[in-house]
Amino acid sequence: MTKKRVVVTGIGAICPVGNDVKEIWQSLLAGKNGVGYISLFDTAEFTTKIGAEVKNFDPLNYFDKKDARKLDRYTQFAMISADEAITSSNLDLDKEDRDRIGVIIGSGIGGMLTFEEEHTKLIENGPRRVSPFFIPSMIADIAAGHVSMKYNLKGPNYATVSACSTSAHAIGLGMRSIQVGDADIMVCGGAEATITPMGVAGFNAAKALSTRNEHPEKASRPFDKERDGFIIGEGGGIVILESLEHALERGAPIFAELSGMGFTADAYHITQPAPGGEGAIRAMRIAVNDANLPLNAVDYINAHGTSTYFNDKNETAAIKSLFEDHADKINISSTKSMTGHLLGAAGSLEMIVSALAVKENKIPPTINYEIPDPECDLNYTPNTMLEKEVNVALSNSFGFGGHNVTLCVKKYTE
Repeated sequence: MTKKRVVVTGIGAICPVGNDVKEIWQSLLAGKNGVGYISLFDTAEFTTKIGAEVKNFDPLNYFDKKDARKLDRYTQFAMISADEAITSSNLDLDKEDRDRIGVIIGSGIGGMLTFEEEHTKLIENGPRRVSPFFIPSMIADIAAGHVSMKYNLKGPNYATVSACSTSAHAIGLGMRSIQVGDADIMVCGGAEATITPMGVAGFNAAKALSTRNEHPEKASRPFDKERDGFIIGEGGGIVILESLEHALERGAPIFAELSGMGFTADAYHITQPAPGGEGAIRAMRIAVNDANLPLNAVDYINAHGTSTYFNDKNETAAIKSLFEDHADKINISSTKSMTGHLLGAAGSLEMIVSALAVKENKIPPTINYEIPDPECDLNYTPNTMLEKEVNVALSNSFGFGGHNVTLCVKKYTE
């Protein structure tokens, strides 16, 4: 069976460096830092006191009071991102077959804030005080449900949950849904809002977070020798995927072509990547092969680049092992140096960044890259954006549990 070509026709996002895609892209190219002291709760007793929060966010600017109260923060981020993505795609839904439009939106953790608030009610006031909206606000599939209900989209609808690979899985599966004919259009991505006491305490207990509290602006430093953990972030990212045939028929804007995906498992450890990035090697190779491209066609990799010792070391090793001599010619960057780690939303935001890099021939930098690590010795586009022809880009996402996803985007040509 000949696979249908799939293109990106809409993008939407909200994250620590901007509340829409235009602001986010300008911030990333400028090397703007989104990390600061956590304001969402009192961190006095916490080992980590810093995070990457969405700035100047008031849900009442987007939702009425009733809906704002019922929607967990992660669902709000997903719906805001979906609204922007659908608007940017110029979709006139009244002219579309809504049975042929699907939604796949995931969250690595779901409504943690709702869970904590309702658990406090249970402990302090008893079970009768728990909200009837507790379960439907908390569950990780509810963002996909709300987006489908708002726009009356009746195609494939579900959520992915694979830790930090969640939204990359959602996008890859959305591509496959179109390729096999299950839908003409898919609304795909993820959202996360886990800058909460339990979220930070849990990652602290796992020794995963940076504790560079004195200098939050320097704390997220992927591939730098002095990296000491990731920065917890929040936000959402949604893309509109469409069959090329359908996009051309309606005169849709095309940001890039989504041409390949690679899904693999490390089958190694609950949190650490496989030695040498073995699972990442296979994910990148499969994605490039799926796109029917040679390895030396890759110009840019938006790395998973978490600013943790093992991830950055093993991702570097994987790139070197797979691409061999070409590895030194690839520009790599970790935009987590600016946004922090959006967990389940990271893959969708970074796929959007990759699509924009392809469309605009601009590569955002890895900021805070100051002290080279002998184990991380590739071109990480340090500290300053680069204008360069970008025809093919990869976006890497690797999740706790050994879940690996690589998405391949390329410049759209007829």
